[in-house]
Amino acid sequence: MAAKSTQKSGGEGIKLAAQNRRASFDYFLDDRFEAGLVLQGTEVKTLRGGKGSLAEAWVKVDGSGEAWLMQAHIPEYEFGNRNNHDPVRPRKLLLHRTEIDKLRRQVGAQGVTLVPTRIYFKHGRAKLEFAVGRGKNVADKRQTAAKRDAKRDIERALKERGRR
Repeated sequence: MAAKSTQKSGGEGIKLAAQNRRASFDYFLDDRFEAGLVLQGTEVKTLRGGKGSLAEAWVKVDGSGEAWLMQAHIPEYEFGNRNNHDPVRPRKLLLHRTEIDKLRRQVGAQGVTLVPTRIYFKHGRAKLEFAVGRGKNVADKRQTAAKRDAKRDIERALKERGRR
């Protein structure tokens, strides 16, 4: 019997669990990184169910050379018992030493932060994609919204033209 494909969100063997949609609106996103996540069993079950939020999450690189996902909200597993996990506990990221050193150098710059963009399962393993982000000011956000609206208007006009 052939194995069932779990192709979602564009890649082979990738299933999206949580996404931070505001990240590209609030930050200029530069370099992107992929890291493994150290999770408890009930966290994995909750993420596989599509629950979880990266809205207030950020990535921290500490002095001991480890990277952590902070303030990510993964709700308690509804069928769990008293051994359920804490919903907003810090979660360790699995990165190579060279990647951590590169991140530490980049975060040292003024106004730069590490922004989680999505959590997904790749070949059965939980992964976090995060980017190096520089904060946008109000004028930049207005410009982003104007570009998005203009693109939407163009697509709408092309769609109308195609109908005629």
